[in-house]
Amino acid sequence: MNIHGLLRTGRRHNASDLHIVVGLPPMFRVDGEIVAAKGDIVTAEAAHALAYECLNDEQKHRLEQDWQLCFSTTFGEKDRARVTIYYRNGSPELSIRLSEPIIRTREQLGLPSVIDDLVRRPNGLILITGPTGVGKTTTFHYCIDLINDESRKKIITIEDPVEYTHASKRALVIQQEVLTDVRSFQQALVHVLRQDPDVIGIGEMRDRETIYTALMAAETGHLVIATLHTPDTVQSVQRIVSAFPEGQQTEVRLMLANSIQAVIAQQLHLDAQGKRRVLSCEVLIGTAGVRHHIRENSIHKLYTEIQAGRKFGMITMDHALLDLYQKGVITYDTALTSAREPGTIERRTA
Repeated sequence: MNIHGLLRTGRRHNASDLHIVVGLPPMFRVDGEIVAAKGDIVTAEAAHALAYECLNDEQKHRLEQDWQLCFSTTFGEKDRARVTIYYRNGSPELSIRLSEPIIRTREQLGLPSVIDDLVRRPNGLILITGPTGVGKTTTFHYCIDLINDESRKKIITIEDPVEYTHASKRALVIQQEVLTDVRSFQQALVHVLRQDPDVIGIGEMRDRETIYTALMAAETGHLVIATLHTPDTVQSVQRIVSAFPEGQQTEVRLMLANSIQAVIAQQLHLDAQGKRRVLSCEVLIGTAGVRHHIRENSIHKLYTEIQAGRKFGMITMDHALLDLYQKGVITYDTALTSAREPGTIERRTA
């Protein structure tokens, strides 16, 4: 039993994740469900050997000091994986995300067509949001790849860790990994602004300083594409503003109102056949009305703007789910249980 062999097995079975847990056989996540691999259970000794198998001396030191570690590794010819090591009952265990081997097309991913227009804009802030495991990183890299395909620009990304490596096509792509190339998102962003970027990709906006620097970059002529762990578009705006003390929130609302291009909130659902997961997206576009509500601190009115803004490419999650159900992609129960307001689905299908 070795990590790279298990990762290759996961790739053959289209697994998105591999879990090494003491007392159980290796576990794979396939189409959103956890399934056990055939074979022996993982002992504490085996888990320790698997955890240390792909670490260098510096990573071993960090793990022993912090008792947790996240990094990227390669397997096969071009495949990458994000490895998270943690301790339970005194033994290391692993949670590994298998990165997609290629960047799929917008149609294959199920992304809304408006996303292509958004990433072609010269500046501003595009947020990709949603809970863990809904494909935010995949969408992030789709955006980077589209710019790389079409534009002669300099793209700098800061990621933790780097999950997909972009070869420079028309654009110049520089990818930096936290704790490998840079110490933190916030420190890296300050220096990125001095490196003549056109596009800045932020793997995750985690803290107040990173958010503020990202807003400043978006407001001063850069296109900033970032991910954020929030469940929907309106809460993403609230999360950014509330990250700051009350005395600074007016300034932040003005910066956000001036720079916001779009917020795309994602969910994943099992399809009607139960064979694969499909994407639904809520989209908030930075129209004049949206910017006004952010500026005037009437963020609670943004959902109404989304409902009325379909001509601009906006869509609520409930209507995205309804569209998928009416196309036969997901079941009625899936649409209903995933909806923000199930009554919307019920009324439209009565």
